[in-house]
Amino acid sequence: MGKVAFITGASGDIGRAVSMQLAKDGFSVALGFNSNKNSACELSQRLNSDCTKAIAVECDITNSVSISNALEQIKKELGSVELLVNNAGTADIRLFTDNSYRDLSKMINTDLLGAMEVSRQVLADMIHAKKGCIINISSVWGEKGASCEVAYSAAKAGLIGFTKALAREEGPSGIRVNCISCGFIDTKMNSSLSQQDKAAIIEDIPCGRLGTVQDIANAVSFIASEKADYINGQVIRVDGCWI
Repeated sequence: MGKVAFITGASGDIGRAVSMQLAKDGFSVALGFNSNKNSACELSQRLNSDCTKAIAVECDITNSVSISNALEQIKKELGSVELLVNNAGTADIRLFTDNSYRDLSKMINTDLLGAMEVSRQVLADMIHAKKGCIINISSVWGEKGASCEVAYSAAKAGLIGFTKALAREEGPSGIRVNCISCGFIDTKMNSSLSQQDKAAIIEDIPCGRLGTVQDIANAVSFIASEKADYINGQVIRVDGCWI
């Protein structure tokens, strides 16, 4: 069996682009989904028709048993995970004081603890193999913080701290852990913004455009490659010099 990549949140815009790029790079891909089964299955069929080994895998990253079942399926059908892309997450825009404890728990459980638990379970095989790569998808708000996205910013900041600490712990085992800090990426998640709002954001981006999902996929492709073999514990910002 070839190299195996597990992408959580693969049914979303960024996850889909990352999955397609990794398939081009020669990985067999496990497409993690929680609720959007149709999108993940459609993508797996498309990739399989292009002679890539791809499977859609149901995985609720807030549920340890669901994660365990997903990894068991991946190992059985593709092999042990060599590359994990922790991409699944959620976002919410509201005043911090309008959040309930349940709202805060949901955000942290999904955007931070979910990635930590998937990583914890994947690491056993990586440590045994003395190789592996984990890439966490964070946000510039995890570095800078954003008004009305306090819980999201906190979760993404935690993901950055998790990346740096885990890289130090697992580096001696031949495992690299890095993080991509995404700027404003043009996805369905941001589709509620008007063209006027987007234009105002673009004015603040020195590169003069919004980021694309392929920009993130390209960064993942590089970090996962042998060309990045000495890059570990780093936060790679992909934001067009926005912040």
